[in-house]
Amino acid sequence: MSMLVFGRTGQVATELAQIAPDAVFLGRDVADLMDPAACAAAIHAHAPRAVINAAAYTAVDKAEADEAAAMRVNSEAPAAIAQACAALGIPLVHISTDYVFDGSGAEPRKPADPVAPINAYGRSKLAGERAIVQAGGTYAILRTSWVVSAHGANFVRTMLRLSETRNALNVVDDQIGGPTCAADIAAACLAIADQLISDPEKSGVYHFSGAPDVSWKDFATAIFAAAGRTVAVTSIPTSDYPTPAQRPLNSRLNCSATEATFGIARPDWRAGLHDILAELKEVSG
Repeated sequence: MSMLVFGRTGQVATELAQIAPDAVFLGRDVADLMDPAACAAAIHAHAPRAVINAAAYTAVDKAEADEAAAMRVNSEAPAAIAQACAALGIPLVHISTDYVFDGSGAEPRKPADPVAPINAYGRSKLAGERAIVQAGGTYAILRTSWVVSAHGANFVRTMLRLSETRNALNVVDDQIGGPTCAADIAAACLAIADQLISDPEKSGVYHFSGAPDVSWKDFATAIFAAAGRTVAVTSIPTSDYPTPAQRPLNSRLNCSATEATFGIARPDWRAGLHDILAELKEVSG
C-alpha cells in the first residue's frame, strides 16, 4: 500500500513528490476539496497505508469575502477525509496553521493553548482541526507557519521578484514567527505518518516551524543577504500595511512536543533558505 497525498502542485505536495515518488498524489482534477464526498471516495478506492492532506484554501485575504469556500475546503473536506481514514483504520497527517491563534502576547504558543482565530482563513482551519479530532481516527494535526520554497507564491519568491526592480523596500517588523521550508514540512509529515502507523497513541495536535523566530523585516534582510541582493529594508508596523484579513502579530510556535514525541526538531530556516536559493538558481540557469 502506498501513501496517499491530497495536493499535487502546492508547496508541500511538490516537496513530497521529491522525497516520496511512490506516493499517490491527488490534484483537483481527481479529488477537488470543494467536493468532500469525492475526497472520501478516493481514500476508499486507494486504501492507502496513510493519508497526508497537503491541500488547502490558502488565499488568506480572499477568504474574508468567500468564507464559505474556505470552510468547504479547509473544514468540510478534512472532515470527510478524516472520517474515511477512521473507517479504514489508517492515519491522517493534516497540515494546519498558526492562524488558529489570535497572535497576542510574545510567548511561543503550545498546541493546547487557547485558540481564537482573527480572520476567516484561521476560522476555517480551526473548524477543520476540530472535525478531524471528532472523526475519532488516528491523526496528527501539524500546525506550521510562514511556509516558503522554490515553488508557488511565498515570501522568498516575492522578495526576490521585488528586488529585481527595487533597491529599497518597507517590510513589516512587528509580526514575529518562524519561517518554515516546505521541504522540512514534507519530511516531517512522512516521518509522522510512519510513526502513527506503528503507534496510533501518538495522535494529537503538534507544532512545527523553522528556527530562529524572526520578523518579516529580518527575514527579508536575510533573504537579500543570502541572495547577494543590495536592498535597503525599512521597518514598518503592521498598521502601515493594511490587508483585508488581519494577521497575527505573534506567530511563534512551541514545537517541543513534536520533538519529544516524534524526534523531529525545529529545522534551521537559514539552511533551508540556502537550498531554496540554490534550487531557484539552478532552475533559472
